[in-house]
Amino acid sequence: MHPRHSAQKVLLCDLCETVPLQSRCEVCNINLCKACVGEHLSDSSKRHHVMPYLQRKTTPNYPRCPKHTSEHCKHHCKKCDIPVCITCVSSGKHKGHKLSEFRDKLNAKTQRLQKDLEELETRIYPRYEEMASDVQTEKAELETNYGELTTAAEQEGEILHREINAIVNQRKSVIQEMKNTHLSTLNKNTDEIKQKITELKQIILDLKSILKSNDVSLTSTYKSRNSEFIMLPIKFRVTLPSFSAQKINTDQLQEMFGSLSPLYINAQHGDTMKSPEAVSPPPVKPLLAVPRLTATIDTGHTLLFSVTCLSEDQVWTCGNNQTMKLLNLQSKLLTSIQTKSVNAPQDITVTRSGDLVYTDYNNNTINLVKNRKIRAVITLQGWVPLYVCTTASDDLLVTMNSDDYKQSKVVRYSGSTAMQTIQFDDKGCPLYSPARYLSKYISENRNLDICVADNETSAVVVVNQSGKLRFRYTGHPSNTKQSFYPRGITTDSQSHILTADFDNHRIHILDRDGQFLRYILCNLERPWGLCVDIIDNLFVAEWDNTKVKKIQYLST
Repeated sequence: MHPRHSAQKVLLCDLCETVPLQSRCEVCNINLCKACVGEHLSDSSKRHHVMPYLQRKTTPNYPRCPKHTSEHCKHHCKKCDIPVCITCVSSGKHKGHKLSEFRDKLNAKTQRLQKDLEELETRIYPRYEEMASDVQTEKAELETNYGELTTAAEQEGEILHREINAIVNQRKSVIQEMKNTHLSTLNKNTDEIKQKITELKQIILDLKSILKSNDVSLTSTYKSRNSEFIMLPIKFRVTLPSFSAQKINTDQLQEMFGSLSPLYINAQHGDTMKSPEAVSPPPVKPLLAVPRLTATIDTGHTLLFSVTCLSEDQVWTCGNNQTMKLLNLQSKLLTSIQTKSVNAPQDITVTRSGDLVYTDYNNNTINLVKNRKIRAVITLQGWVPLYVCTTASDDLLVTMNSDDYKQSKVVRYSGSTAMQTIQFDDKGCPLYSPARYLSKYISENRNLDICVADNETSAVVVVNQSGKLRFRYTGHPSNTKQSFYPRGITTDSQSHILTADFDNHRIHILDRDGQFLRYILCNLERPWGLCVDIIDNLFVAEWDNTKVKKIQYLST
């Protein structure tokens, strides 16, 4: 074993590495034994400062200069932001540069390190331990909590079974009563007929006897009773009761049984530490009693389909030609991009980094515009891309139809890789209509629900992150002159769902669970595309007058 690493942990001389140290050179930052001090001082290239080890100063371990290996860097050049030795300083390369003692920078850095260490030990690390303990506790309680849910479901099932058994027994009792009444009626009818048969037999015997006797007296006194029996006894015709079984409505049965709230797993940054990086929940913004029109942008398109926000005062737009326009609130054209295929884009969106994405249904591509260069990031086979949106995780959600227009689905892409397909509900029925030329605008809500405005079925179809159907919204019956005809769709920081009602010239605002909250009117004319900026201003693309209207509908 090396003597420096012995179990006694004796501090040895840095030169001979065999004798315990006694002194330290503060200049060279080296520990010395008594014998090696003289040898060290014999190096006259430096002015050494040797002192007893126990009286040493807390000399920093300065880094050696990469250019002058015999020197230590005791200064710091602020302009070059590098440590320098005295030779570097005297060489003139840092002439006019502001220098500071490396010790000063080191002291400031040391204070920062000490502060970080204190914060880690006293505040941050304990919170992680607390969170780990909370998760373990939650895991320990998981069996109990889900067991209680299972027990509640079983108890509800037992209650329903008892109710059903009671109904069945009551039905059986009524059936037995009907049977008894029916049988009693038949018995009474049988007795009456038997009595008549007995009388008839006697009359027949009497007549035969008279005819056989040739007795004039009996013959002359005979009185016919045939008229009494010409009319047969009453025959009771009974219509048997029947049992009409109701078709079981599974949805109603589910409602009768009770509801089970969905499992929501939302990843949230903790805000206990109050650090600048912590993400806090969005502030609550009530709906304005009367939404306000704050700007109108004249886009210059012939027909306007889509709008997507680049910022609070800049929007991308597209219509029925190949040109996509970036405009400000004063209707000034900032830039324009033509599609690579010179086809009109079906829809547009903006990525988290501010790049434009558009779908081209004529060549089955989804395209990225970066630095004015267009690249097809996704090319579909057998499917036609329709509408697109960017998610919180910077994925793309795309609605699409099959080439034969018989199927429709939503696909999630990470880059050019398909990560998820949403097409059918739990019963295997299609979630979306297959029509190609009717809109299926799409948006991701803050709770990660996926919302599609399915124009052909006149419904907003909302599924959760895993693709399970949550609800369909088919419009509010009040004050609508035409049937619900949704086009564009978007969501805001409050998890509201906003959809454009094209024929009724209004916007529907729903809560995250599909409950109608309010209309936005603002003299809208045939609203089509929608988007919301990061501070919850609504932008509405009007189809035939080709204007984009900016509307404030939430309190600030």
